[in-house]
Amino acid sequence: MSLTAQNPEFTARKRRGGGGFHRVEPYLYLLPHAILFFVFVVYPVVYGVYVSMHRFDLLQQTQTFVGFEYYRNLFDSSTPQSQFFWQTLLNTTFFTIVSVPLLVATSLGLALLVHRPIFGRSFFRAVFFLPGILTVSVMGILWRWMFDNQIGLVNAVMTAVGREPVPWLATQGLAWVPIVVGTVWWTIGFNMTLYLAALGNISQSLYEAAEIDGATTWPKFRFITLPMLAPITLFVGVTTALASFQLFGQSQVITNGGPTRTTQSVIQYITEEGFSNNQLGSATAMGFVFGVMMLLLTAVQFRIMARDAREA
Repeated sequence: MSLTAQNPEFTARKRRGGGGFHRVEPYLYLLPHAILFFVFVVYPVVYGVYVSMHRFDLLQQTQTFVGFEYYRNLFDSSTPQSQFFWQTLLNTTFFTIVSVPLLVATSLGLALLVHRPIFGRSFFRAVFFLPGILTVSVMGILWRWMFDNQIGLVNAVMTAVGREPVPWLATQGLAWVPIVVGTVWWTIGFNMTLYLAALGNISQSLYEAAEIDGATTWPKFRFITLPMLAPITLFVGVTTALASFQLFGQSQVITNGGPTRTTQSVIQYITEEGFSNNQLGSATAMGFVFGVMMLLLTAVQFRIMARDAREA
C-alpha cells in the first residue's frame, strides 16, 4: 500500500477534486426539464403578472402601469367586469354541480352493466366510448341541431306525439339541458373505462364469501363494490370537477353563452374580455383569480385523497 493512499488528507482532497463532476451530474439530468419548466411555466406566469398590471395593448410600444386596478375591479360590484365575472363563475359552478354527479353515477352504472358477461359486451363498450373521440365542435353542432328550436330532432319527436315544441336554446334554464346532456354523452366513456378497470381488480372471493353468508345483489353492491371503488370514485370526481370548471366549447357552440349570458362560462367571458374587448390586462387578472380558486379547490381535493390513502 502506498504512502499517499494511507494519508487521510490526501484521500479527502482526492475525493473533493475527483468528485466535482459527480456533484454536478444530477443537475445535468434535471437541466432539460428545468429549461422546459422555465420556458412554459415560470416565464408565462411572470409575464402574465406583468400584463395584468398594465393597460396592455399589443399595438403600443409602451404599456401604462395600472397596478392592481384590474384585480380591484373584480371585487367592486359597480364595475361590469365584477358583474359578468362572478355571474359567469356562478354559471360554471352550476354546470359543475349538475354535471359531475350525473357523469359519476351514469358512468358507474354503465360500467356495472358492461362488466357483466353479456352478449356483445365488447361492442357496447366501444359504442359508449366512441363519442369521446369526437371534437368539441362536432359534439356541439350535433347537440345544437338535436335541440334546435325550429328543426331540432327533440322538438320533431315532441310534435309527433302531440306535444308543443319547446324553444330549448332560447329559454333561460332549459338552455342548460343540451349542454349538460351533450357533455354527459360526450365524456361518459372515459369514466366508464376507469370504472371497468377498477371493477376488474375486485377479488371474486369477496362476492363468493358474501353469497355463502346469504347476501343478495344490493348488499353485495353496497358493502363490497362501492367501498372497493371508493378510490377510483374520488379520482373520477376530482378530475371531472376540474374539467367541468373549464367549460368552454360546449356552451360556445351550442348556445354561444345565451340567452342573456345565462349559459356563458367564466372561461368564455375571460376570452371575450381579452380578445373581443381588447382588455388583455383585465382578462389576465381574471385568469389569475380563477386560477387561484382552482388551486384552492385542488388543494382541498388532494387533502381528501391523502386522508383516504391514510385510512386505506
